[in-house]
Amino acid sequence: MPFGRLARVAGAGKLAAMTQFPHSATQGFLLGIDGGGSGTRVILADAQGNELARASGGPSGLGLGVERAWQSIGEACRRAFDAGALPFDWRRCALGCGLAGVNNPDWLAAFLAAAPDVRALNVESDAYTTVLGAHGGESGVIVALGTGSIAASLDEKGACHIAGGYGFPSGDEASGAWLGLRAVVHLQRVLDGRAPEDDWSRALLALTGATDRDSLVVWLCNANQTAYATLAPTVFEFGDHPVAARLLKRAGFEIARLVAALDPAGALPVALCGGLAVPYEPFVPAALRERVRAPRADSAAGALELARRAASATTAPDDSPR
Repeated sequence: MPFGRLARVAGAGKLAAMTQFPHSATQGFLLGIDGGGSGTRVILADAQGNELARASGGPSGLGLGVERAWQSIGEACRRAFDAGALPFDWRRCALGCGLAGVNNPDWLAAFLAAAPDVRALNVESDAYTTVLGAHGGESGVIVALGTGSIAASLDEKGACHIAGGYGFPSGDEASGAWLGLRAVVHLQRVLDGRAPEDDWSRALLALTGATDRDSLVVWLCNANQTAYATLAPTVFEFGDHPVAARLLKRAGFEIARLVAALDPAGALPVALCGGLAVPYEPFVPAALRERVRAPRADSAAGALELARRAASATTAPDDSPR
């Protein structure tokens, strides 16, 4: 089952059409929120699920702090309402959130406790909303590749299963942070004279703002997963460098292992999602690449489905005995 919990009870079932939901008698707004270590993406829709606007904001993965997460979510939601030329009021909003870090029960509890006075709230892992969006609620596998990484699958009963995603620095294989952490080792070797200076090391030096060994140590002491992820694009840019080429080959192998853990029979469709999905695809082993399909929709759209479920639960007739 998904890792998250509902602040207000939501229904289950397969994903409805992404842009049109059954009519709700109670007017309000739906907000689908995809939050990770690099940023927050929001879809604003009306009560019937018709998309009105999209917006983005700063990081809202729970590992960076609950206060920061709600600040980023709030700013992104306000931008979405501004883009739609609509007045913003939390009390009229049903939120569906797919967030990194909700598998930590303490972080999740703190996030729910800090929630504003919203109409309804449904919180799940970003892995769940990603697989929900990518395969339209049908069976399939995703590997989400952004600042962090995680793989998820939906089985024929709609249950979600997870592989990877243990977090930075020990897990999150093939993520931006994982790749950046290994890329900076090349710069360390260059500064020590263990490897010759080259264009890649100069690009890494510029991104860290370091000028020598000591200033790089200062950067390393302060760097979090988001900072390391900023170095990842250089690995693709200098992919013909032998060290970068080995990193990309290993990353492709790690992606294949995540998929195999969730679908040993190799029978389900696979979607690579997130900011690193497209650049990684050529490095995925050929047998897996043949099964890769473009996602039907993104994690924010999957989160919008969670918002729809939460809103429906708040307006469902009360059949309990009186």
